[in-house]
Amino acid sequence: MTQPLEELATLIAANRPDCILAYDIAFGELNMDVAPSSMLGLVDFLKSDHRCRLSSLVDITAVDYPGRDKRFEVVYHLLSMYQNHRVRLRMSVREQDIVASITDVHPSANWFEREVFDMFGILFSGHPDLRRLLTDYGFRGHPLRKDFPTTGYTELRYDEVEKRVVYEPVSLVQQYRQFDFMSPWEGAKYVLPGGEKPDEAKG
Repeated sequence: MTQPLEELATLIAANRPDCILAYDIAFGELNMDVAPSSMLGLVDFLKSDHRCRLSSLVDITAVDYPGRDKRFEVVYHLLSMYQNHRVRLRMSVREQDIVASITDVHPSANWFEREVFDMFGILFSGHPDLRRLLTDYGFRGHPLRKDFPTTGYTELRYDEVEKRVVYEPVSLVQQYRQFDFMSPWEGAKYVLPGGEKPDEAKG
């Protein structure tokens, strides 16, 4: 199963050595770390080259690693329906970096990039209509960032007196973000081995 993917990885690395930083194969998929400046050209090559034929863009998403210098990892999922190959392209970017849009190569990237912008705040240069997709136009913050409060910054409700939707600030504490993973059976009579709570009375 991994042999065709190994051959594909070797082919890509040989033809675009400036693009590929590292790669590995896991769970039947090829994962490649790509230099941000090379992503657009690499995606175009993977789609147009007859040996790759990764013509379907399945998804674009991102992951937030607040502790890293390059905070975000933007991830592209590609599929070759001709050869049944799945390739995941990953690139690490800083919070202030601007990523090149791939809408000229994959028009379906339009909404994917808008979603990443909305949820993470990552900007895409060359996008034809980069604006929020899932949240309101006046929404503050980016909900999938790890530092975004679980309650958000505002809440909305329908006001019977004013006969309209009103926005109000949220002032709830964030205490419940400090999860206790000692036992998944909180309150249950039977506790799985290893899930016992420490006896605070003894301390």
